[in-house]
Amino acid sequence: MIQIAFYLFSILTLVGALAVLLTRNVLYAAFFLLLTLLGVAGLFVLASADFLAVAQIMIYVGGVLVLVIFGVMLTYKAEPSLNSQQPNRIASPNRPRANRFVALLVAGGVFVALVALLIRANFVLLDQPVGWQSSINTIGKQLMTEYVVPFEIAGILLLASLVGATYLAASHRKTFRNATR
Repeated sequence: MIQIAFYLFSILTLVGALAVLLTRNVLYAAFFLLLTLLGVAGLFVLASADFLAVAQIMIYVGGVLVLVIFGVMLTYKAEPSLNSQQPNRIASPNRPRANRFVALLVAGGVFVALVALLIRANFVLLDQPVGWQSSINTIGKQLMTEYVVPFEIAGILLLASLVGATYLAASHRKTFRNATR
């Protein structure tokens, strides 16, 4: 049963990723990215990484992807552009055969390199029995004991960047207001 779920999540992830690459509509690509991220979260659950699965759904699906979809929908232009393309379409060059050949060549090279790496790899965890253990307790204990200083530094860095972004946005808004008066 676990293998069937693994294959289903793998197929969902791969089909979603291929659809993101092959679709020319940016909004459809964002929705296919949703499928890909959900498939990856399912693979995390199967790998007993429940914290990563929840973080994947909350951060990427709940935050980043919603932001991307809102950005695409808010910047949608109903009128056709000067080069007579449809709105929200990715521009493609005039030499599709040469570009497809180069893309296939690069993708084939990456595929061969990854297959060679997987064949030579020695997966130690495959010899161990599969069991379900929650990783949240381990992550929490390590973050609050062993990695407390990097955790706090990351928090301070994020706070400083948030304050800086707020300052820049506020100063830009003041100069914009003064220029429009």
